[in-house]
Amino acid sequence: MRQRIRPPHLRKSAAFVAAAVIVAAVPAVAASSAYAEEGEPSLVISSLPSTSPKPGEVYDESVVITNKGTAAADGVTFRIRLTRGLDFPEAVQGCTYSTIEDQVRQALCELDTVIEPGASVETPVRFKALPNALMEAVQYGTSATGEAPGEGFSDSHRRLTLTADSSADLVAVGDDTEALAGDRQSVTVKLRNDGPGWIQNQESDDQTALMVQIPKETVATEVPQECAPFGIDGPSGPGGTPGKSKYVCWPADHTIDVGESLSFTFMLAIEDDAQTTTGEVKATSVYDIHPAFDKNPANDKAQIRIAIPTDNEPGSATSGGASTGGSTDGGSTTGSDGNDPEGQSTGGSGSTGSTGSTSAGTSTGGSTTGSVDGNLASTGSDGTPLIAGAAAATVALGGGLVLAVRHRRATAKSS
Repeated sequence: MRQRIRPPHLRKSAAFVAAAVIVAAVPAVAASSAYAEEGEPSLVISSLPSTSPKPGEVYDESVVITNKGTAAADGVTFRIRLTRGLDFPEAVQGCTYSTIEDQVRQALCELDTVIEPGASVETPVRFKALPNALMEAVQYGTSATGEAPGEGFSDSHRRLTLTADSSADLVAVGDDTEALAGDRQSVTVKLRNDGPGWIQNQESDDQTALMVQIPKETVATEVPQECAPFGIDGPSGPGGTPGKSKYVCWPADHTIDVGESLSFTFMLAIEDDAQTTTGEVKATSVYDIHPAFDKNPANDKAQIRIAIPTDNEPGSATSGGASTGGSTDGGSTTGSDGNDPEGQSTGGSGSTGSTGSTSAGTSTGGSTTGSVDGNLASTGSDGTPLIAGAAAATVALGGGLVLAVRHRRATAKSS
């Protein structure tokens, strides 16, 4: 076979075309290599030191932001969030301030800086403890690329929990009422926070609670959903379960503000041959451990008393005489134990031919009547909603601070 030889002018053109193709491909390869080398920033932030500030004190520390990535971070959005017992001492230029869900105070700050790979910058974190400070959390940081952080936590976005050097006084409030044997009677018990600190457990599932011992010779036929049967050392069944002798009650959002009183109303069936009987309520935790922040255990317990008149008692309802004991509104002539300035009568009047209490835990001091399955939460503070409490996992600010909006069924003003 004869070999065909390309003319010289054609061979030159082919070589030129081939060279042109190679040259055209070089920029594409270079661009791809440059993109691979550019990469992304990867910002990491140091941890804040722990603290236990007294109300009124200012916390002033700095964190270091380091770029461990392969590209510069041009500008950084740095965010700080504080629970309701903390606040910013003053406004800082470049920061925008707001209050978001669950009374969380937020600062969104733009840092006009470039952080090259391997370089670091410092930025301050300052906050002050308010008079109601107690169980607090601070969320701080940015994202890996320097943009505003999301709701989770990482090496670039952290959370600090702290307990202020303060306390909160839990008060158990009982009930004193009257009923007939064989009848049904409601009792309303309460858990109150007399401060000075607000309560929201950020660290444990052992939440603040009210223990309720049902009076003997009675049976709980209707139980609030916030109240679960109590076993040997903790809740032992779903909320609202009837027929148990002991319950533990706590708010769904694990939060009790200063001056807030949580009410729990039980409907009790009185046995046919029952006589005057008593039970007990106790301010404690869901695992029946006394909270360390409560420095005044003297008012942690109160009595539930149900006076049951008999035919032998002068003035009993069954004999048609005037009642000399309880009032007709679920109050008491003496108060439950002196712990409830908002809900117990201190001078209830008797009634003629009384047939027992006709009200489901009504207060003569201005408190609203509680429902059987509802949790009345009344606040004495101005109230300004974070974070949330922890269940089995720690409730956090954002993801850890608990940014869920607290849901209450009803509120009532303390008197």
